Amino acid sequence: MPWLGLGVFKVEDGVSVSEVVKSAIAAGYRSIDTAMVYRNEAGVGQGIRESGVPRDQLFITTKVWNADQGYESTLKAFEDSMERLGLDDLDLYLVHWPVKGKYVETWRALVELYQRGRVRAIGVSNFQIHHLEDVIRDSGVVPMVNQIEYHPHLSQKPLLEFCKRNGIQPEAWSPLAQGRLTDHPALADIGSKYGKTPSQVILRWDLQHGVVTIPKSVRPERQKENAEIFDFELSADDMAAIDALNLDQRIGPDPDNFNF
Repeated sequence: MPWLGLGVFKVEDGVSVSEVVKSAIAAGYRSIDTAMVYRNEAGVGQGIRESGVPRDQLFITTKVWNADQGYESTLKAFEDSMERLGLDDLDLYLVHWPVKGKYVETWRALVELYQRGRVRAIGVSNFQIHHLEDVIRDSGVVPMVNQIEYHPHLSQKPLLEFCKRNGIQPEAWSPLAQGRLTDHPALADIGSKYGKTPSQVILRWDLQHGVVTIPKSVRPERQKENAEIFDFELSADDMAAIDALNLDQRIGPDPDNFNF
């Protein structure tokens, strides 16, 4: 699984998202993250096919939406997503949210898809520690990935530590807090030491905490900028300074208090 990927939340389906995907792949991205509810899987698939990069060099993720959760309905939702994507295989399939009363059986369906060889890896998204414990206890299968809201204002340290103890790869959605941290003065000061932007500093902070990151950008120049995070390393003091920005502040829904 690549450490850096492209998120396509709210990118319009069709030509728009296919061009975004192609420009990211041309810039060196090899991981693309979509979801059924983004309603752009078809355009993502088109971009993949038109990119000129062999399918086996790309890592593609999609997710089962809340309304489709449940065992049989998840199996059908997977096949529907694959048809829209136009792919024969998938690298990672995720349970999008822990829908109360459904996420355990939804996870069983993902385990079935994995055992059938329909998907190379399975995981969850927005799961708290108790959600993870539920699916592990029920199925005996540990999710391979937990994609969570993660940025300097929401570092979720206990959840991150649980994931690492249990061999679950954490992945950050909205790593830049939907742009709200890109002009943060403390991050700008740190970036000035390395000749990097606040966005690059945040994405590097993700990596050094062992968190896969999937920033969204529709502009080729910003995609390129976001990818330039492998040529420097933040000092321990700078990492600690960014850690200290945590406010336990979400920009998205709280998985424990959300009307699914």
